[in-house]
Amino acid sequence: MGARAWALLLVLCGTIFLEGADIAMLAIAIPTIRSDLDLSTATAAWVISSYVLGYAGFTLLGGRAADLLGRRRMFLTWLGVFLVFSGLGGLATEGWMLIVARFVTGVAAAFMTPAAMSIITTSYAEGPERNKALLVFAGTSAGGFSLGLVIGGLLTELGWQWVFFAPVLFAAAILFAAVRLVPASDAPAVKVSATLRSGGFDLPGAAAAAGAMLLLAYAVVRLEHGLDGWPLTLGAALAGLLLGAAFVAVERRAAVPLVRLGIFRTGSVVRAGLGAMLFLGAFMGFQFVLTLYLQELRGWSSWQTAIALVVMGCDVVLAPTLTPRLVNRYGHARVILGGFLLAALAYALFLPVGMDWTYAAMFPTLLIAGTSFALAYGPLMIAATDGVAAREQGLAGGILHTATQFGAAIGVSGVTAVYGLAAGGHGGADGAEHSLTAFRAALTVPVALALVGVAVAVAGVVRGARAGQPAALSEGPDAALPATSEAR
Repeated sequence: MGARAWALLLVLCGTIFLEGADIAMLAIAIPTIRSDLDLSTATAAWVISSYVLGYAGFTLLGGRAADLLGRRRMFLTWLGVFLVFSGLGGLATEGWMLIVARFVTGVAAAFMTPAAMSIITTSYAEGPERNKALLVFAGTSAGGFSLGLVIGGLLTELGWQWVFFAPVLFAAAILFAAVRLVPASDAPAVKVSATLRSGGFDLPGAAAAAGAMLLLAYAVVRLEHGLDGWPLTLGAALAGLLLGAAFVAVERRAAVPLVRLGIFRTGSVVRAGLGAMLFLGAFMGFQFVLTLYLQELRGWSSWQTAIALVVMGCDVVLAPTLTPRLVNRYGHARVILGGFLLAALAYALFLPVGMDWTYAAMFPTLLIAGTSFALAYGPLMIAATDGVAAREQGLAGGILHTATQFGAAIGVSGVTAVYGLAAGGHGGADGAEHSLTAFRAALTVPVALALVGVAVAVAGVVRGARAGQPAALSEGPDAALPATSEAR
């Protein structure tokens, strides 16, 4: 790649780094924010959950909007929205202000991130060049989260408001560079401008998609309450499924559908989305349990916890160096399988965690977990977009990022629910031991998700082998047909 191509990639990676760091910094700062603003437990939880709702609820729509309304336009516009509402979060004086700011920031990320990914997949030639770009992009994402923990710990010492103000400065620098570097030519935007004028834009489909995703995301987030308030959780899930069915009906009849349903017959897109959901669910669930174990049970400070987790950011180095070589030699299907196997091993090694475990005892799990991320996440991005027509790259990215957000929500909610059921309200002299037992029970969730992911990855390898292409998860007998056709 030339200098300008690397510069463009650096800008796009900056946005995914910003998105990951933003989540991590808030996770570290939320106890301080709760204390300073005197927030209730429910309000503090919603400060976190509102971002997930905005992100998961609009990512599918955001990915398709990049295809239809222009990738550059969507990227720059929503990066600006991200910048503004991150700053407003730092000015908040009430809990509801933070919740609104975080929800809109999540919506902005839902449009910005798929646009950035589709700019990569349409700006770099399919093959080694695009694969390398996607692997660097994926590694930067995890690196942003890992380094965000450290940065968040430092900024919180200066004042929790800086957790919101620092992304504003970084986003402004990215926006300034993006105006100069992101390609201006965007043919789909021209086509859709005529569609908008003629009233052909699929507004019912957009409303149904956003509503279904919001309700389903809300139901998933509520899983952390276990059986408490289960009618509301069940009602939200059923309403989301009904809206999802309405969305499918609308898309089948729409003259210009928001989402061509045929893309879901592409085996690579579906398998990559399912794999991403399982992998991120396991990774985020484990990291959440680990953070609680270190801070609540062991009494580590947020700063000590952040430093301890830095090793999980080893994928920043491995993703652009080791992973491309493995993909070129073995294909992304087998590399993804290796990532899931390492993830399952890492989380299983932590199951017998004790009250007095040293950091040296935890280190193998942390290192293996970070390595697994380097092997799985980037190749999943490749699998999700390989063979997909340029006009649907944003949609493919939106499906992938929707899956990752639902996976993260499922992972965190799952471990929280299991922990709550296992803890059972024990306290007193036996409280610490019961908490440790509950942590061990919660750790079975990421192990189970990783093992299911192994099965999905094996299926991808087998399907590719039967098609005479053993190295490609995305290349099955059904991969090429719907990706390039107009059939719905």
